Amino acid sequence: MTNNIYSAYAQKIPLNKYDLPVVNTVTLYKELVAADSNQAFVDVTAYIPNIRKDVRYATANNFTHQVLYPYAAVYLRLPAAKALKAVQTELNKKGLGLLIFDGYRPYSVTEKMWEIVPDDRYAADPHAGSGHNRGAAVDLTIIDLHTGKPLPMPTGYDDFTEKAHHDYAEPDSTVAANRALLRSIMEQHGFAPLYTEWWHYFLKDHKRYPLMNISFKDIK
Repeated sequence: MTNNIYSAYAQKIPLNKYDLPVVNTVTLYKELVAADSNQAFVDVTAYIPNIRKDVRYATANNFTHQVLYPYAAVYLRLPAAKALKAVQTELNKKGLGLLIFDGYRPYSVTEKMWEIVPDDRYAADPHAGSGHNRGAAVDLTIIDLHTGKPLPMPTGYDDFTEKAHHDYAEPDSTVAANRALLRSIMEQHGFAPLYTEWWHYFLKDHKRYPLMNISFKDIK
């Protein structure tokens, strides 16, 4: 059903001012889930044992310097959550785990980000929407389970410099290896990297999921 989700619901998903189909009611979301269980959102912190989160957009500690989420929540579509659970299981065998910065992002938040920083190097253009709006993209890093601290990476989260790019020639071999480990294990489980952000990964088939503008509260 997933392959035909747009054709089946083309007349039901309303177009926004940019002529993008965006699911904006709980009723329509429930219809999609009833037709295809993979459309369901999963609370990642409840679904994946021992996963940790640091949702910056629920605080002012982010690139916009504004609180954009009412509370710290991480939701993903079921297939993305399943894949991430497999990543966590594999990392746990190495004494490592995942720290999540962001998952599903309501489309209205993407619009707000664009108002604050209208630069597609740093924020998703609402004319296209984001993998986060589809619940099929995740921002994350690796932590050491013994110390609880993130492994050293080339930059911090939401650092918009060339050092955050995957092809940046990181001089520290340990840091370069950490970045490579994250990319390797995410790709093994069906995720693709964003070229300019070492922390951002999305399902390769993310466009099979419609853009969403449902609040965290309504999903819960």
